[in-house]
Amino acid sequence: MINNALFTQDTGGMVIVKDIEVYSLCEHHMLPFFGRCHIGYLPNGKVFGVSKLARLVDVYARRLQLQERLTEQISQVIMESVDAKGVAVMIEARHLCMMMRGVEKQNSVMITSSVVGTFRESAATREEFLGLIGQRGA
Repeated sequence: MINNALFTQDTGGMVIVKDIEVYSLCEHHMLPFFGRCHIGYLPNGKVFGVSKLARLVDVYARRLQLQERLTEQISQVIMESVDAKGVAVMIEARHLCMMMRGVEKQNSVMITSSVVGTFRESAATREEFLGLIGQRGA
C-alpha cells in the first residue's frame, strides 16, 4: 500500500494531513458512516509521500469497520511504517445507524482519537496537533 513512497528527510516539525474524507460501513448495522480524518506524525528520519496517508485511510475504511478500530489501525500502521516518534489520528464521523434508525439523532458526530508515542507522552504536542487541525486550511 505504501509502494516505496517513503523518503529520507530530517525534519523536526510535525507533519499533518487533515480533512481526509472517510467513507466506511459499520460492521454492526451494515450502514455507512462518513466524515473526516486528521493525521499528524513526528518523523524520525523518514516521511510518507503525502497521498499515501489518504490511501492508507481508504484501505482500512473500505472494510466493514468500527470507527474506534479504524482510528487505531491507521495510527499503528503509520507508527510502524516510518518508525515515527509519535502519531495522532482523529476521525469525526456521522453514522447512518445513529441518524436513521434507533435514536434518530441527525446532528450527532462521533469523534475518536488515537495518540501514540510523543503525542501520548506530551500534552504540548497533543495541543499543537489539535490547534493545527482546528485551523481552516488553504
